[in-house]
Amino acid sequence: MDVAFDQGSLGPYTAEDLHAQADEGRGLELEDGWLIESARSPVHNFAYRRLHEFIEAAAVEAGASVYVDRGGDWEITTSAGIRKPDVFVVPRSVAQEWFRDDGPAVISGRDLQLVAEVVSPGSRSERTDRHRKLREYAAMNIPHYWIVDYAPRPRVRVFSLSDYETDPIGNKTGAYRLDRLVEATDTLEVEVQSDKPFTVRFEPRALVEF
Repeated sequence: MDVAFDQGSLGPYTAEDLHAQADEGRGLELEDGWLIESARSPVHNFAYRRLHEFIEAAAVEAGASVYVDRGGDWEITTSAGIRKPDVFVVPRSVAQEWFRDDGPAVISGRDLQLVAEVVSPGSRSERTDRHRKLREYAAMNIPHYWIVDYAPRPRVRVFSLSDYETDPIGNKTGAYRLDRLVEATDTLEVEVQSDKPFTVRFEPRALVEF
């Protein structure tokens, strides 16, 4: 189960506090001033690695100039603080800027072209992935958000930006619409916009097949 990480402090925490943790805060996100620890099972980790393989292979085949990340080593800034998505796609030119520095790799959510979260059922992060991040990522105008389930059966919900919403102080932010729900044995087929658009195709059941 995911927990708020306080080490006896009352918070709120900052990005500096996150990076001061053991292993530079890997496995932690910064949400509204709290350090949140994510519980990741072997099945969860296998699923996001497989998802990364499918997306990266499609990008390479198309010759798209993108970087496909997996596993939360890179940090994404959002309105809540710092997120570490399971998989995301960003222009290669943006990623190259951070490869020149040994410090934590922080990218604005506004630079992402696609982000995907694999849901760990019953965890604290499940609600965050299904609801909170749906709003956060839309507000950063990330074109695609995928919510991936591996239990009780593999399936992928594909969200895309649609109309804009206006927040209480008059700012316009993106809003997602559910484009499709792809079940285990159906074929997901989504075109990702890039310098060279690429189409990702796979059956969700393949995410958990050895």
